[in-house]
Amino acid sequence: MSTGASDSTATRPEISEVEAYIRGKFAEHTKIEEAELFTADLTLAAVISRSPAMTNSIDLMEAFARTANAVRKDHGARVRLPALPLDTTTTAVLAEFIAEYRRQTEDAR
Repeated sequence: MSTGASDSTATRPEISEVEAYIRGKFAEHTKIEEAELFTADLTLAAVISRSPAMTNSIDLMEAFARTANAVRKDHGARVRLPALPLDTTTTAVLAEFIAEYRRQTEDAR
């Protein structure tokens, strides 16, 4: 009988695939195109103001939570982000998501 942990570890996707997945999910939840969302200087405050799906930082936190839940469901890693100030760029948030994904998948090995 196999365990889910060893099966999911054996089939972990490449980091580039996970990054593309996270980018797509976050774009889906913010309703902003990926190309616009992940520019080097777009801040979280700007995401809130540009997103037709958001009115405040709570909506932003929910988008992060939905993205993290999708990563857990589809890739088997619990990604938890620290509190981030609204002047954080989306590229920095993506890097934090990836770093946390790596930590979680390394711990599972």
